Amino acid sequence: MLRKLIKTLSENEATVLLGPRQVGKTTLAHELANHFASIYLDLEAPSDQAKLGDPEFYFSQNQNKLIIIDEVQRKPELFAVIRGQIDRNRRSSRRLGQFLLLGSASRKLLQQSSESLAGRVSYQELFPLMLEEAGNKKLIDLWLRGGFPIAFLHGDTSIEWRLNFIRTYLERDIPAFGIRTPAETLRRFWTMVAHNHSQLFNASQIGGSLGVKGQVVSHYLDAFVDLMLVRRLQPWHSNVGKRLIKTPKIYIRDSGILHALLGIATIDSLLGHPIAGSSWEGFVIENIIAASPVGTQVYFYRTRAGAEIDLLLEINQELWAIEVKRNTAPNVEKGFYLACKDLKPAQKWIVYPSEEQYSLRGDIQVSPLSKLLSRLRS
Repeated sequence: MLRKLIKTLSENEATVLLGPRQVGKTTLAHELANHFASIYLDLEAPSDQAKLGDPEFYFSQNQNKLIIIDEVQRKPELFAVIRGQIDRNRRSSRRLGQFLLLGSASRKLLQQSSESLAGRVSYQELFPLMLEEAGNKKLIDLWLRGGFPIAFLHGDTSIEWRLNFIRTYLERDIPAFGIRTPAETLRRFWTMVAHNHSQLFNASQIGGSLGVKGQVVSHYLDAFVDLMLVRRLQPWHSNVGKRLIKTPKIYIRDSGILHALLGIATIDSLLGHPIAGSSWEGFVIENIIAASPVGTQVYFYRTRAGAEIDLLLEINQELWAIEVKRNTAPNVEKGFYLACKDLKPAQKWIVYPSEEQYSLRGDIQVSPLSKLLSRLRS
């Protein structure tokens, strides 16, 4: 990711690095600072906020340095000033890469405050640790604890850290984005999403359990998606002459946070829990999305007749069909064959938790996650 970020900064006036809190954005930014003359500002620190009392003057005085601004969403009025500085740099042909902005929210949420930066910035997402970084020998630890670096590295205290992370997000970080729903209500919603992990989103059902309308539940979901804590996987929408399911599926994006919300602290309790199969599915999907080429579109496919694909990648107008199985001797269900007959994907994969890769009829590759990730990277 460091090399990718250096390249992006060399090609753009500003780069926005997105990812949830504690995912490692600040650590990466400090590592990047070793390669550039730079200034780091944390907008959660009053002293750094004071330096930006006159941001236009501050930026002009440091125009030959990389200015790193952490938690930029806390001061949205900066975006207009940054735009002005970028435009002045363009007119005077000054170097690219003056700004690196770190945000704990999605591109969509930041753009609501920063339409002024349209066409002037590159957006990059920093995922939690994925299997390629952790190593295949750590697959079980990564699945259980999740990819937030502290949670992954500190096994004995991982569950406590994740529970504190959840509490801090509910009590401090979510209200900072202007969401005024009581923390306990959001905790119940987040937990219900965990129980419905990998299922179709049913706002009315969840709303009935929370005692609120489905429209309110959809608003909660929007917030968690924007905060990059929940993934809303959209259904394939092309007209294939079939009656398609049009409701999105929902996933807790980090498996460790999913397990903490459900009170799962050990691998034994995970393997014996009803969520195990769905958890493994979400874990695999997040790794695949992180490894996919830039511009890849991701969906699931399901028809009312029973055809189904867990994950459908559209890579350069080519379809990859991916089914996720937790069984070490996976059976390919009829629904997958039917879906492949509908869509005629160029690649067909079954991902399972073992080390051998082999082929099945219909050009289906049964593969460990690590080998599919390598294939995507290549």
